[in-house]
Amino acid sequence: MKRVENKVAIVTGGSLGIGRATCLALAREGAQVAVTDIADDDGKKLVNEIEAEGGKAGYWHLDTADEKRVNRVFADIAAAFGRIDVLVNNAGIAGVNKPTHEITKDEWDQVMDINVRGVFYCTKHVIPTMKKAGGGSIINLSSIYGIVGAADLPPYHASKGAVTLMSKNDALLYAKDKIRVNSVHPGFIWTPLVQKLAQASAEGEQAFRAHLDTLHPLGHVGEPDDIAHGIVYLASDESKFVTGAELVIDGGYTAR
Repeated sequence: MKRVENKVAIVTGGSLGIGRATCLALAREGAQVAVTDIADDDGKKLVNEIEAEGGKAGYWHLDTADEKRVNRVFADIAAAFGRIDVLVNNAGIAGVNKPTHEITKDEWDQVMDINVRGVFYCTKHVIPTMKKAGGGSIINLSSIYGIVGAADLPPYHASKGAVTLMSKNDALLYAKDKIRVNSVHPGFIWTPLVQKLAQASAEGEQAFRAHLDTLHPLGHVGEPDDIAHGIVYLASDESKFVTGAELVIDGGYTAR
């Protein structure tokens, strides 16, 4: 079933983890996918994989914290594919894990530059193109930590809380233009980054993952595809009456 057939989708941070799974899922459902990231080799390999499966994709190097680059890349993508229907603001970093009073301005700004300003820049520069297309869907990756706290990663929590409210406000601003804006809130997802953290932990990978499993009432962490499936729904016309919503995909984490 081609749930997003003929749509053009941009995915930021698309080379690995949730971004990679999202690119594959969108392409398999018929979208033309613009993979953007700073991990160039992985991004180009992903494009080759999509094309080998019969899909259509392209890769663009993109640091979402660089507004001029965002503007240029989005213009190039619109020229290459003819339109932009879907933007998945997935690029993000965790930042430092220190108490608030120990965090430096630079450490705080690094997270905000990517997680908040990056979402702002990408949204800003896709809106005019979506207006010309007669509508679109913007999907912002927030987190369970854009809803609840956990006494760690203060800049990350603040940034994801900002993304949650940015999504709702933009949903109201652009509803008249038939541009829907929603946020997605993953629980702990077993990505290559999380696996590397597990392997480097004092307790070892198996114990690290077992602990993460216990945080979710369903008894296990999520997989990237769990999030990608939700993103495909929000990108598709199946969600045409959904805007300003929080799609929580967290194994029950925030239900407690």
